[in-house]
Amino acid sequence: MPVLLPVAENLGRFALNRRGLASRSVRTRVGQLHAYDGRGRGALPPFTVIHGLGSAATPFGPVLSRLQPHARRVVAPDLPGHGFSPAPSVRLTPSVLFDAMRDALDHLIDEPTVLCGNSLGGAVALRYALERPEKVRGLVLMSPAGAGTTEEELDDIRRTFDMGSPRDAVAFMERLYHRPPWFAPLVAGEVRDRMRNPVVRDLLLHATPEHAPTPRELSTLAAPTLLLWGRSERLLPASGLAWLRAHLPPHAVIEEPEDVGHCPHMDAPRRLTERLLRFARAL
Repeated sequence: MPVLLPVAENLGRFALNRRGLASRSVRTRVGQLHAYDGRGRGALPPFTVIHGLGSAATPFGPVLSRLQPHARRVVAPDLPGHGFSPAPSVRLTPSVLFDAMRDALDHLIDEPTVLCGNSLGGAVALRYALERPEKVRGLVLMSPAGAGTTEEELDDIRRTFDMGSPRDAVAFMERLYHRPPWFAPLVAGEVRDRMRNPVVRDLLLHATPEHAPTPRELSTLAAPTLLLWGRSERLLPASGLAWLRAHLPPHAVIEEPEDVGHCPHMDAPRRLTERLLRFARAL
């Protein structure tokens, strides 16, 4: 039975709630979603942050806490069946996920926001920015999933998430981070079990290259855009960065930060926050 990860997540939620990032429930077509929602103390636009597959909003805590003094508001939902969001009422395919998150973001966003997404959250954020340009003041994509991915590359990603042993989970975490944390072997079994969650398996099983936006759709992206793709990215294929570089509109800024892997909020939360604030101040 998982112990360490749930304890860490509950402690993280307690700390965020104490800092004014309240937990709230948002209704979507697949059921209720949990979201952190906090009034900020600054003049910058609101920030909305979306996490990746098998993760949750709580690991963004160090970034959310650092953004709060500078922004008018900070919001971070948990995807269906992730974090503190209950399991969805239907099978969660990528198309169903996009629709459910559109419901949630339509409800949560009450003024144009700086929309940030990591991995699967990046795919969600990009789709939302294309469909709701009036809601997005700026877009930050951190190693977004699905970008120009072939079926063969998707199969490789599925194999990476298919962990048969804690040793496989440690190898997965080595691909996830620039430098895996010391506690990786302690939580490896729980990470493996989390990636066996039916929600995670369904999303991986039903993902296809067709779920990514087309080059023509990307050309219509109006929001100021920042793409962060760490030089230590080892989870997604390098072809994704090349595809985005070729098809994002000319106004997009593309950066490859050093010492950052798939999840910059875990490798370098302070540096990520500073970059997000600079981006927001330039809008």
